[in-house]
Amino acid sequence: MTLNAIIKDTAADPDACVIWLHGLGANGHDFEPIVPELGLPANSAIRFIFPHAPQIAVTVNGGHRMPAWYDIIAMKIEREVDERQLRVSARAIQALIEQQIALGIDSRRIILAGFSQGGAVAYEAALSFDKPLGGLVAMSTYLATADSLERHAANAALPIQVLHGTRDAVVPELLGTRACQQLKLWGYTPQFHSYNMEHSVCGAEITDISRFFSQCLGLKSGEA
Repeated sequence: MTLNAIIKDTAADPDACVIWLHGLGANGHDFEPIVPELGLPANSAIRFIFPHAPQIAVTVNGGHRMPAWYDIIAMKIEREVDERQLRVSARAIQALIEQQIALGIDSRRIILAGFSQGGAVAYEAALSFDKPLGGLVAMSTYLATADSLERHAANAALPIQVLHGTRDAVVPELLGTRACQQLKLWGYTPQFHSYNMEHSVCGAEITDISRFFSQCLGLKSGEA
């Protein structure tokens, strides 16, 4: 599967990349406006890629076709999802990563970020990727493939940030904390932040993401 995407470079000749996955029913434009809100150093050169999910039938939405990374079959707390479709989407994201590596960006300067469904795909894509990545941001999401994910040693020490709203009625915060618990069992040391919000994004969260990006990429004010 080849994905269409919005690409925004903050400067010429980017030496870092963030691939950001939207949630169910949205598209790549959903997080496009967040780039200036991050307040990253003006002289940093980062490529932001916002891929569009394909249009598929989604069972929990009456079988209607909409942008989705995979089908959700049941909305029980554990979530019943089409793991095959999720892995197809993850491989498509990994193909985007490989394209950026081929263009000269070090894999260790590539970060995956994902919201809700996009976060579940980002977990799968990042933790199974065979080259070390720079970081992973999981927003208001869950670890859908915890029982089947084939982790790769290349990302055994991947920096991970898990973010969730305490009033999220779509993806309960419990699923975010469960993901953190599983990550710790696997040997990761995820950062976890919660916010007084629903299934959305807030200013404090954007500040935390910006700080995480800067940490992962070694960005400092006044440095490229």
